[in-house]
Amino acid sequence: MKRTYSLRLRLTLIILVPLLFVAGATGLWQLNNARVTAAEVFDRSLQSAALAVANDVALSGGDALAPSTRKILSDTSGGPVFYHVYAPDGVIVTGYATPPVGIPLAGVGDGELTPVYFNAEYLGRDVRGFRMRTRMQVDDFSGVFTTTVWQDVAIRATFVQDLMLRSLVTISSIITSLSLIVWFGIRIGLHPLNDLQQAIDLRSGEVLKPIQRPVPVEVEGIVRTLNRLLGQVSEAMATQSEFISNAAHQLRNPVAGVLALAESVRSAPNEAAMRERAGDLVDAAKETSLLAQKLLTYERTKSISPASAQETFSVNELIGGVTKDFQGRDNGELAITALMPDGDVSVTGDRTMIREAVSNLVDNAMKHGGAGLSEIVVALETAPEAATIVVRDDGKGLTEAQIQTALQRFGQVSERSDGSGLGLPIVERVAERHGGGLKLRGSEPGLEARFTVAR
Repeated sequence: MKRTYSLRLRLTLIILVPLLFVAGATGLWQLNNARVTAAEVFDRSLQSAALAVANDVALSGGDALAPSTRKILSDTSGGPVFYHVYAPDGVIVTGYATPPVGIPLAGVGDGELTPVYFNAEYLGRDVRGFRMRTRMQVDDFSGVFTTTVWQDVAIRATFVQDLMLRSLVTISSIITSLSLIVWFGIRIGLHPLNDLQQAIDLRSGEVLKPIQRPVPVEVEGIVRTLNRLLGQVSEAMATQSEFISNAAHQLRNPVAGVLALAESVRSAPNEAAMRERAGDLVDAAKETSLLAQKLLTYERTKSISPASAQETFSVNELIGGVTKDFQGRDNGELAITALMPDGDVSVTGDRTMIREAVSNLVDNAMKHGGAGLSEIVVALETAPEAATIVVRDDGKGLTEAQIQTALQRFGQVSERSDGSGLGLPIVERVAERHGGGLKLRGSEPGLEARFTVAR
């Protein structure tokens, strides 16, 4: 069985996973930005320190640095800055005597002095430095003096780590807070679904009323579909209940008649009477069996299977077979004929049920046509999207009111009728299940029934 997850968990993941991706991308961008920013800040600090040292050397002749300059050198961007100044002749004027290893030469290009940033090594530690050359006069010396300042790069790494840690804590706090907000926010937002579940739990086989409580727009379609299904189930149950009630009523009399005849056979005074009563019992049993068969056929029309409804067959052959069967039952006084078009006509549907419907139409015409019935014609009419089977007779026919009664389940036009009252309802339902319909029209004389199915 496929594993499923809660809607709240799914929504949380859908919202948080992109946010975590964005947060990760933002963190990487922040890391790179911190490194670049730290490099710019430290390089500018080194440049400021070099300018301050060069200015103090020019003013004091290298004897002393101003307190403000010493403060800058002692704690520039979180760490001490080392320095030295060389005179034009290479003699150290002030600062640390041991220079870093790997300092590039400060160049002079196009008459301009060019400052140089560099990475080097000082007493076994990596440093970042700045070297500048300045034209100035110190005591009796005049020319280009070289000022160099440098600082341990570990200070920069510590600064960047501290900055990243603060950013990480801030982003983590935001993500954590957002996760809690999303989790509980979704939980609160799903309350209407919990209410809907409670409303559904209240429905049962006895209570199938539609759900009327307000729901979010997103689930209105689900509720609308559910209400439609509840309505269909309610209607189906009501129809089934009515059918069972009517069927029980219709079967009660025939079954009672069969029992009574069976009792009379058992109590027959002699063999001749027993044989006569046994014949009546067989006839009554056949009528009861036919009624039960009609009931089952009517119920079957409710659920014509998709597989059986996809059979393609010739309507010409079907009508020919039905008329041939009824011609065999007739005593020769009734003419049953079939009128077919020139070409073969095919439809797709449930062949057995359509044959049953046509048989019911012919059987009704024979049973209820009256004493004056002499002819039944079964004709086939075609259209691009439908085929119509027309059954006409020259019997006594029906009035419009009688037609409405005949189309009802168990409807009996005459109190003396020995029919089940299900023939025409079966035909009508088969036609509807095949995208068509049934129409009855009284004529002078007789009755015309038009049974239409989609092609």
